[in-house]
Amino acid sequence: MLQYRLPVLAVRNIEISKKFYHDLFDQTVALDLGHSVTFSGGFAIQEDFDQFVDIPKCTILHQSNNMELYFEVDDFDAFLEKLRDFLDVELVHPPKMYEWHQRVVRLYDPDWHMVEVGESMEVVARRLLREGYDVLQTAQIIQHPVEFVEQCRKGME
Repeated sequence: MLQYRLPVLAVRNIEISKKFYHDLFDQTVALDLGHSVTFSGGFAIQEDFDQFVDIPKCTILHQSNNMELYFEVDDFDAFLEKLRDFLDVELVHPPKMYEWHQRVVRLYDPDWHMVEVGESMEVVARRLLREGYDVLQTAQIIQHPVEFVEQCRKGME
């Protein structure tokens, strides 16, 4: 049976990337094979990717902007404070809020892979509920099922 496992990002320097994902995203190493590292969050990084898959190094694109790793965080403001300590990180865009009231920021990792950090949708739902919106209104605003918002509401009790 064929089973999907995880995405693998090609990186130039495994140690720099390993430190980046550990220090900024709190990822712990689940498996370290030297040139390949798998993180507890369900993705891996691979140094010398071109050699492993037998393709020309020049075909490894940097900053292709056609995929991203997506993380959610409960305390978005605390993450932004943490991000400020990483002076060499380039943002794709500054923090913004979408029409569904989720705050996000996108940035590039050391190899120019796009990474999005979004405010947890549970946090967004609970914020709207605390502001006085009912379950149906909140579901409409955040564009999630009523059942999801109801679970968030129950978690507030």
